[in-house]
Amino acid sequence: MKVMVLVKANADSEAGVMPSEALLAEMGQFNEELANAGVMLAGEGLHPSSKGVRVACSGKTRTVIDGPFAETKELLAGFWIWQVQSMAEAIDWVKRSPFQNDEIEIRPIFEADDFGEAFTPELREQEDRIRAELEKGK
Repeated sequence: MKVMVLVKANADSEAGVMPSEALLAEMGQFNEELANAGVMLAGEGLHPSSKGVRVACSGKTRTVIDGPFAETKELLAGFWIWQVQSMAEAIDWVKRSPFQNDEIEIRPIFEADDFGEAFTPELREQEDRIRAELEKGK
């Protein structure tokens, strides 16, 4: 199963405080372990919300809202995409992470079969074409 591991923002990450050299080294080691185990598919840190925007969609109307955004506890500071055997395995990996005072959320990523009959053969074929095109870009 694929999961998205979401690292929640905190006051420091929202203030643009960069991690220490020691934390960067620990995170690099952890990411290397994930990669060597074939777990990590992607992962990135995110700039503070002050550098981002939100786009609110209401019918055909699109409204751009500039950051920063309130409610730091609801913002993200980074993410990973992992390929794991189970949610329990993902939890075990998070427990090994170098984070100290952070909250990390793990969410399963939908797979084709999760959509049932609504995901018709034509839609599956389209999805396969899109994924093949994305692979070319790597």
